[in-house]
Amino acid sequence: MDTRSLVPLVKDQPNRGLLESLRNDSVLLKRLEEDFKNAFDGRHIDVVSFYETKKSPTAVEVADGRWELSGPPEVLVDGPSATYGSEPQHQHPIDRSHSEMVKYSNYYDELYTDVRTVLQPLLSKARSMRATVGVEAGHNLSLPHSTKSIVARESHFRVPFGRNRDFVGRESILAQLLRTIPPSVEVDDCQRTAIEGRGGVGKSQIALEAAFRVCDQFPGCSIFWVPAVDATSFENVYREIGRQLGIKGIEEDKADVKTLVKEALSRESSGHWLLIIDNADDPGLLFSGMALSDCLPFSRKGSVLFTTQRREVAVRLDVPERNIVTAEEMNEAEAMDLLLKGLNSHGSNLKDLKNLIIFLEKLPLAIKQASAYIAKTRMPVAKYLDHCKSSNKTLIKLLSKDFEDRGRYKGTEHPVAMTWLISFKRISRDNPVAAQYLKFISLLAEYDIPISLLPPASHQLEAHETIGILKAYAFITNRDTHDSFDMHRLVRLATRNWLDEKGKHKECVTEVILRLHQVFPLPQIDNKDTWIKYLPHLEAALGSRERSADKAASHQFYSGSQDIAIVFSGLEKHLRKKPPSGEGTADEAASVLLGIAGYCYYVLGQYRKAEQKTRQGLELVQKLLDKEDPYVLSRMVILGYVLEAGGKYEEAEGVLRQAMDVQEKVLGKDHPDTLCTMDTLTAFLISQGKYEEAEGMLRRTVELREKAFGKEHPDTLSSLSDLAIVLKSQGKRENAVALMEKCHQLWVQEFGLDDCDARRSFKLLNDWKIEG
Repeated sequence: MDTRSLVPLVKDQPNRGLLESLRNDSVLLKRLEEDFKNAFDGRHIDVVSFYETKKSPTAVEVADGRWELSGPPEVLVDGPSATYGSEPQHQHPIDRSHSEMVKYSNYYDELYTDVRTVLQPLLSKARSMRATVGVEAGHNLSLPHSTKSIVARESHFRVPFGRNRDFVGRESILAQLLRTIPPSVEVDDCQRTAIEGRGGVGKSQIALEAAFRVCDQFPGCSIFWVPAVDATSFENVYREIGRQLGIKGIEEDKADVKTLVKEALSRESSGHWLLIIDNADDPGLLFSGMALSDCLPFSRKGSVLFTTQRREVAVRLDVPERNIVTAEEMNEAEAMDLLLKGLNSHGSNLKDLKNLIIFLEKLPLAIKQASAYIAKTRMPVAKYLDHCKSSNKTLIKLLSKDFEDRGRYKGTEHPVAMTWLISFKRISRDNPVAAQYLKFISLLAEYDIPISLLPPASHQLEAHETIGILKAYAFITNRDTHDSFDMHRLVRLATRNWLDEKGKHKECVTEVILRLHQVFPLPQIDNKDTWIKYLPHLEAALGSRERSADKAASHQFYSGSQDIAIVFSGLEKHLRKKPPSGEGTADEAASVLLGIAGYCYYVLGQYRKAEQKTRQGLELVQKLLDKEDPYVLSRMVILGYVLEAGGKYEEAEGVLRQAMDVQEKVLGKDHPDTLCTMDTLTAFLISQGKYEEAEGMLRRTVELREKAFGKEHPDTLSSLSDLAIVLKSQGKRENAVALMEKCHQLWVQEFGLDDCDARRSFKLLNDWKIEG
């Protein structure tokens, strides 16, 4: 620390000597440094350091003898001084000057949030250490009284992993476990407890830390750890337990190992024990045939703890609901601490670290995998995050990278993507409908997925049970309304990758597109809440459509279809959507869905998106059908509408004229579709103030409609009324009034005085006459 600018400030005051002792060659500082090192000798203590990066003004003497902080700016306490004794992962630069480092504007100050995120794990660790010290001193008052009755005796400790010194957080879960898993909490029963949660959430690590804490607090309690990944591993570990217990006959070739160990531990003479069954996920292994669940011992001096991805497994294992502990993603402080422990990069940027844990959704296994890769490759955190975000393919590749972890079984696949893949395979084997739902959901958007979008089940109970299975695996989570749910983003990505590897992606996209075509409502004002909720999922499915397997199209898909009119907001023109008469193909359904999506965005006023979807739909229809097909031409008219709404007037006019010219050629000038397009183009010309051309178009339309439908037809009268309005707009008042009088008489003659168009024409006539 450079104290040269500070010493003159104190002159001959008593604290001058203190400041002088802080110089670089100070004997006092040397002695303090030695004391500091000795205090840490042999102890596992985390030192977290923050240091300034901005310079502060130094002291200078002004003319009247006063001192002011207006001298050349310097960093008062540099990085090496501020971070002395701390590990690189615990050294954090603060983008402020020395005096501003601990000053924050409010609770939500971004820098305050970053600092709090670093400090919170230290608080959790301090509380944990305090609780441990209390137990060692005999003052752990939080434990049930009966658990203190475990007397020290010869005990066994068979756990395949060492204590994880990098374990962080989870104190609330551990506190709950330590109230239930110590033997003799239930003096008249062998209690059962379960930790349930999605793969990669850290269940086994929580159980491991709990095992060591029970060992610390109850030296007379034996602890046995048994993996339930397969029957062979289970039996091999049981044999090892039998050897430790000295069970007679355990080494014989034909020995019933599981029964011998079960009977031995069921005898109270075996003392107090905690049996941990890890990865109890496979119902077939646990409950069918030579069911492993039948091999669990029972003793009033025993306790069994399970880890499982499936809540239903815990229930079938007779774990009381109150003893099922759910392990979810870490909180931000825990996730940050876990990431920092895995990194060795000096002065990691807190913002980058924070962004990474948020991207990985605070999932422990994903964080540990990421930190291992970053530490191994020395890649900057920001660069790793950029790779993750660059493409789904790259992210899956990173999530599939293996890494060393002494806290996992040899021969098992460590990466988080592989962990979920095992679950996917198990679901496919045991619950085909659940597997179908999982694939289907992965091609929708991640959030607020309505249950009504899912493929119909054979009956409602089956659908309810199927959704329950996916929730039990924690692949989806319910929303408050219970009629929709969310899917974990990384699980969604891993599922899509699974579909790719199985060659099923294209097939599933086809299924989703056809289902959406079936259930997506015709967008109207009274069902706006529904189609707005469906729209993100339509977007997501259409985003995968290019990879759909079904590329063939048949003209029959459209030709037998019924016309459906959708009234554009405030316009008396129509958008035609033609749904298939049969199931059709994925591309055929997608072309319709793109049109619907375009219309939805049109109604919402999002014209850029409306144009994008409408163009995509038109391009697809043009590939599927002849470019002169009436349906293709109607979609061109819709594009003209959307372009006009988005302010692209010149292009809109060109598209409408092109559509009308082809319709006149293919359908004829007096065809309803041609006349409808003429109306659309006329309205566009009027909106652009091109009254003379609009007048000519309307005269032509009136003539064609009189010939095709008669003078009294409503469409003919509508065109006649529009013509009168255009004449009035050009100052041709007398002609306009005469034409509107004729129109009014025909409206009254055909439809009566109360007809809305008759009343409208009467009002216009009165207004024009008053104007003179």
